[in-house]
Amino acid sequence: MDEIAVLIPCYNESKTIAKVISDFAHYLPRAAIYIYDNNSSDGTDKIAIEALKENGITKGGVKYEHQQGKGNVLRRMFREIDAKCYILVDGDDTYPAEFAKEMTDYVLSKNADMVVGDRLSSTYLKENKRPFHNMGNILVCNIINFIFKSKIKDIMTGYRAFSYQFVKTFPVLSQGFEIETEMSIHAIDKNMAVENCVIEYRDRPEGSFSKLNTYSDGVKVLRTIFRLFRIYRPLQFFSTIAVILFAISLVFFIPVLLDFFKTHIVAKFPTLIVCGFTMIAAIQSFFSGLILHTIAVKGKQEFEMRLIHTSEEFKTKH
Repeated sequence: MDEIAVLIPCYNESKTIAKVISDFAHYLPRAAIYIYDNNSSDGTDKIAIEALKENGITKGGVKYEHQQGKGNVLRRMFREIDAKCYILVDGDDTYPAEFAKEMTDYVLSKNADMVVGDRLSSTYLKENKRPFHNMGNILVCNIINFIFKSKIKDIMTGYRAFSYQFVKTFPVLSQGFEIETEMSIHAIDKNMAVENCVIEYRDRPEGSFSKLNTYSDGVKVLRTIFRLFRIYRPLQFFSTIAVILFAISLVFFIPVLLDFFKTHIVAKFPTLIVCGFTMIAAIQSFFSGLILHTIAVKGKQEFEMRLIHTSEEFKTKH
C-alpha cells in the first residue's frame, strides 16, 4: 500500500503532463504517481513515461482506461490503487503542486475523508477566461449547498485529496466530468469529514485546450444534481412535488367550491375530477417519498457497517 498516491487522469495533455509530474515529484517526493491515459492521440502516455524516468519515480506508472470519460477513469483508479491518502489532480497544469502537502496533511493527520481544493475563494474567477464557465461553477456550488445544507466552497474542482475509506466506499456512477458533483454529494450525504483548502488556480498554458463544454457539460451536471437530489433526499424531493400538486389542485378547486356554495350546483365537473386526481397524485408523491426515505436511512446504516469493514481492511493492509 502506498503512503500517498497521486492520481492524474489524462486525455491529450502532452503539452503539460511532464511539468505536472515534475512538480508533484518535487513537492511529494515519496508519493507514487499514477497517470491514467484515456485514449489520448497526442502521445501523452509516452511523454509521461519519460517524465517518470527523468524524475526518478519508481512507484506508480502509466496505466490505461479505454472507456472514454473522467468518471470511467476514476472508477478504474479507485479499484486498482491502494493508498493511505490519494491526491486527484488534472493533467493540465492548472492546479499548483505546492498545495498538495497541505491537502494530504488533512487526510493523514486530521482524519479528513475528502479535501476540496477551493479555487473559487482565490484566483479562479480572474484566471479563467470563460465567464459562463465561472458563473456555472458558482451556480452549481450554491445549488448544492442550499439543497444539501453543506459548506463546500468549490463543487467542481478537479483537485482533491481522499482517504482510503472514501475511495473504497464511493460508488462511481457518472461517466464524465459530472463525477466531481457526485463525489461531493456522496461525502455530504454519508456525513464524511470534508475540509476546504484554498488553492491558487492558473489558466491553461498556450496550446492546451479544455475538454469541458460549458453548456453541454453544464446540463449534465445539473441533471446529475437533480438525479442525486432524488436519490439522496427522496422525502424532500417528493414532498416538494406533493406540495406543488396540492397547490395546483387547491387553486382550481376553490372556484368550484365557491360556485357550489352560491348555486348548490357543481357546474364544472371536469375541473372537479381533475382536481381530485391531482390531489391523489400529491398524496401518492408524499408517501412515495416517505417510503424511499426509509429505504435511504436503511442504506446509510448499511453503509456505516461497510465503512467499519473497510477500516478493518485498511488496518490489515497497513
